[in-house]
Amino acid sequence: MPILVTGATGTVGGSLVRQLVTAGHEVRALTRDPASPAAASLPRQVEVVPGDFATPRTLVAALRGVERMHLVAMDGYGPLTTGPEILELARQAGVRRITHLGHNDPSRDDDDPIEADHRPLHRAIENSGLEWTHLFPGEFMANTSDWAQSIRTEGVVRAPFGEWSSAMVHEADIAAVALVALTEDGHAGRTYWPTGPEPVRRRDAVRMIGEAIGREVRFDELTPEQAREHWQGWYPEEVIEWFLAMGEHLDGNAWVAPDVEEVTGRPGRTFRQWAADHADDFR
Repeated sequence: MPILVTGATGTVGGSLVRQLVTAGHEVRALTRDPASPAAASLPRQVEVVPGDFATPRTLVAALRGVERMHLVAMDGYGPLTTGPEILELARQAGVRRITHLGHNDPSRDDDDPIEADHRPLHRAIENSGLEWTHLFPGEFMANTSDWAQSIRTEGVVRAPFGEWSSAMVHEADIAAVALVALTEDGHAGRTYWPTGPEPVRRRDAVRMIGEAIGREVRFDELTPEQAREHWQGWYPEEVIEWFLAMGEHLDGNAWVAPDVEEVTGRPGRTFRQWAADHADDFR
């Protein structure tokens, strides 16, 4: 039976699709636009099917004959509001095991507005009757792709909090944890927190990207007010304020979890490796 991967053209979903195919599994990839370049780049063995989370009934055909499913339960920076309906459709279709890629920041209070928005979906998953595994990763290394344009055109990154330290995680490691949880027993009811193997300062991440592409990249540190203006139009207002609040705690995201190595049996990939893997994106 195929494994259904939702968000299959996304950062983690695309990596998971490729890792499942490499491991010999039949994969069905869900995307809003099967004709998109991202969908066309998936391995040819993959069955690409249409479906839109905003209209759960469009997932009925994709769920047919599926027992295992990877659920990307994020809509931008917010929770997937149709999650309970999708879970019920999955249960009716015979899905019995899911991995849930979602959001949960252990450093923030449960009554924090952003955190509180995600709690109903977490509870719906846990009460769904399915074998579930939560994946709550740390900051994605891929978030630094936001710097690509200014690096390519100017050789510079403009951002606040150069000393901000984060145990960023490679998307391939998040996908590797999901693969194990989907294909091996013993992970039902577990929550994993994939992080990178070491904290990386923002200014050091810029330097390592420069080393990967073979030219110096300058880091111009913005004040919080300059950053707020710089990010206007890129992120929702509440997300900008969240970013700035995180910057008040320079080691607030530096916690390294053992989950990647414990689940996959090997250490997580470093940011230096991510920069090498994605060097062409910054050239």
